[in-house]
Amino acid sequence: MKRTGPTNPELQGLITELRKRGIAHDAALWKRIALDLERPTRQRRVVNLSRISRYSQENDVVVIPGKVLGAGSLSHKLTISAYQFSNGAKEKIEQAGGKVVPLLDLSKDAPKGKTIRIIG
Repeated sequence: MKRTGPTNPELQGLITELRKRGIAHDAALWKRIALDLERPTRQRRVVNLSRISRYSQENDVVVIPGKVLGAGSLSHKLTISAYQFSNGAKEKIEQAGGKVVPLLDLSKDAPKGKTIRIIG
C-alpha cells in the first residue's frame, strides 16, 4: 500500500512550514510535530482537557499535534497550541484564563521550541 500523507492543502502547508522552521532554527520540536501531523487521521493524537490538566503546570506552554477535546476541566492557566480544537475545549480553556494559539503563531514566537511540552 502506498502511503500518500494528508490531502488537506491547509494541513500540507502547515507541515511544510513547521518542517522549514525546524530546519532553519535547528529545533527538533517543530520537526517532530510536523512528523506527527503527517500521520493518518486515525493515528493522530486526540487529547482531553483532563489529561492536559493532569500533566501540566500553571503557565506552561503545551503543544498537541492533533485535536483537543473538551472532556474534563482545566484547573490552571495554560497556553495551548494544537492543529484542531473542539468548541467546548476552546470555551473551557478561555474560562480557565488560558490562551489558544495556532501552531504557526507559536512556532514564530518560540522558534527554538524551548520550554514547550508535547502532550498526547
